[in-house]
Amino acid sequence: MKEYKVVMERRGIEREITGTLAELIEYFGYTLEKGKSWERERGNKKINIHPATIRSLISNLNNAESNAAANRWSGTCYRQG
Repeated sequence: MKEYKVVMERRGIEREITGTLAELIEYFGYTLEKGKSWERERGNKKINIHPATIRSLISNLNNAESNAAANRWSGTCYRQG
């Protein structure tokens, strides 16, 4: 299984999380579910809680954080490391 690295940045502090795609989906499951719960609000994005690629996971994580934020800016961003 291929290992991936996701870099999470919040308030200027970076944290690296490494794992297979399945492990990363499980690790960030709460963030994806939280964003999915807000997807029906006007202007929010649809969230896929079972993304098939690392690129899709990163995109869904950023969209999930945006959906759950009160002013559309959560202060947390994700990127592939």
